[in-house]
Amino acid sequence: MNSLRVTVPDGAHKTACGLCHMGCGMELEIKDGEITGVRGMRDHPLNKGLLCAKGRAVLEYVSSPNRLTSPLLKEGGGWKEISWERAFEIIISQLSDLKDKRSLGISLGMPILLSGTSNVGLIRRFAHVFGTPNCFSVESICYRCRMLGYIATLGRFFVADPEKSGCIFVWGSNPDHSSPPVGQKIRESKKNGAKLVVIDPRATALAKRADLHLQPRPGTDCALILAMLNVIISEELYDREFVSKYTVGFDELSDHVSEFTTEHAQEITSVPSEKIREAARLFATSKSSCVVQGTNALDQVPSGFQNSRGIAVLQAITGNVDIPGGFIQTPRLRVNIVEVVEKAGEKPVGVDAYPIFYGIYGREFGEGQTLVMLDTLLTGQPYPISKMIISGTNPVITWPESAKVRRALKSLDFLVVIEQHMTETAQLAHLVLPAGTFLERTELCDYYSLWGIPHVMLRNKILEYGQCRSDLDIWLELAHRMGFVKEFPWQTADELVDHMLEPSGLSRKELLLSGGVTYGQQKYKNYEKQGFKTPSGKIEIYSSYLKDLSLPPLPTYFEPVESPAKTPELAEKYPFILTTGARQVQYIHSQLREIAFLKRQFPEPLAEINPVTAREYNLNDQDEVIIESPRGEIKIKIKITRDILPGVINIPHGWGRANVNLLTDSAPVDPVTGYPALKALLCRIKKSA
Repeated sequence: MNSLRVTVPDGAHKTACGLCHMGCGMELEIKDGEITGVRGMRDHPLNKGLLCAKGRAVLEYVSSPNRLTSPLLKEGGGWKEISWERAFEIIISQLSDLKDKRSLGISLGMPILLSGTSNVGLIRRFAHVFGTPNCFSVESICYRCRMLGYIATLGRFFVADPEKSGCIFVWGSNPDHSSPPVGQKIRESKKNGAKLVVIDPRATALAKRADLHLQPRPGTDCALILAMLNVIISEELYDREFVSKYTVGFDELSDHVSEFTTEHAQEITSVPSEKIREAARLFATSKSSCVVQGTNALDQVPSGFQNSRGIAVLQAITGNVDIPGGFIQTPRLRVNIVEVVEKAGEKPVGVDAYPIFYGIYGREFGEGQTLVMLDTLLTGQPYPISKMIISGTNPVITWPESAKVRRALKSLDFLVVIEQHMTETAQLAHLVLPAGTFLERTELCDYYSLWGIPHVMLRNKILEYGQCRSDLDIWLELAHRMGFVKEFPWQTADELVDHMLEPSGLSRKELLLSGGVTYGQQKYKNYEKQGFKTPSGKIEIYSSYLKDLSLPPLPTYFEPVESPAKTPELAEKYPFILTTGARQVQYIHSQLREIAFLKRQFPEPLAEINPVTAREYNLNDQDEVIIESPRGEIKIKIKITRDILPGVINIPHGWGRANVNLLTDSAPVDPVTGYPALKALLCRIKKSA
């Protein structure tokens, strides 16, 4: 019953990889009912045949003997295999017992968010129909901060266009490891003559090839942005015509950044004054410029929202908005939205404190702030959340302050986890449901516009494994069994995808046969006819909308909550700056650590330290050390490298042992989004006994 079963005929089958946020085109070769090969799709507009180590390990991934294969019920301190019928009976009984429907919380991880709007919309629809507003996701600490910063400034979410750019700033990102197709585009552009500036405390492979590398103290990027704006304005390098016609608040910005001289920024960031000037001039005077921003590196600090606002303003005052090689706006595919309009009677937990996180300019994202939810689980305020369903995420490892997360989840009366493996979070559950991989489900991949590509493709179900089911199938059957048949008229995932595609004029068969469709052409300078989707109709350098919410109307620098400058007494005790979460290309968050092919390449977590630090503490490469913060400590081996700034310690996240989130803090520090500080905390180091 637990064997892998291919469900499609022999031949080549195209799909989209689901092992990270990119969705690279992948082609599987089926022969005699078995998968005999995997390769990148050469005709896919994103990866053009490239497939990273994760994608190449997909066969080992889907057939891993460590996968869950049947529903498991916790009983007597152990686990008992049960049928799907029994599993649904238990869930329905637990949910039916809730007098206050708000007491159900639903938490979604990145695999769900990246399985397309079909899955996310269906699950949110379930929440609304059931009667709970309390839907949460990993975006409480990831990616949405950037979206909100850009939308607040530009009215819509724009993306960088490095492929056509004359000057590329890679800021807080290591795309070779986190987004290989983007790294490939940047390298090609540099080969074709584009200037490359990398801003990162680490000397990544791209940084070593860059025309200019700036290494700011972690958490101080906003001060660097403001100083660059100062140079561009004071030296009159900005686009006067664009600023005059299409922006509001330039004069206020000019006054605001006047104190952020490059000398002042050097004191804050440690980046030499002349390098800041050089970077600013290069950005402003190139034929086109864009910032390729890291997914989280600039977000998980007190200035997170301000960083994205500042980058959007930098693009705006230089006229690098809606032009080739600048920030571009890619058309979205017209689909039916699955999420219903009639939502639960009130907004989710955390929205009162962070209203912009829920929505901006009338656009609702519809989620609560997860970090506030943790406090709700522990305190019961403003009302209890006593039952949860967690799907596709491992918060005990990947959310900040793991000890607190564990306490919060253990306080629940009932916890269901939908997962592929018995993760640290699944171990806390009362009921675990086995989830299918991306090769075991049908879904619409309609998010390539996030990479500047108007493209859509279908993930088609290619195999089955044990009793695993796709998340969509699980939620759809749960809805039907609870009597929500009218609200969920689709019997299968195929029917749901057909419904979504109706406005587009495309069909599931067309997407399946073609391997994907490019549905439109990139257009530029749409603002000349449409303006910008902001209250003023222009780019809002100065935001009255934010001011009315008692938030800074201009990009504003906030010092990290723990730093030598802000907490000098704490810094005496914990003298090093801790930054966390840098991606390794072999892994994604806490996934894939059991895959032998990947483990051989990167077998264990390593804390990166500079040789200066190593000499000071008499440490050798591969020594085991204790890293301690005010919240806890971990044991980990070190990697001594000149690629990290002295005084900074970089530790990857996602490892069950040497879990860096035992050192981090879940307290919200960004006053706009409620994001935590994961990139600039204090720690100390000592050799393990």
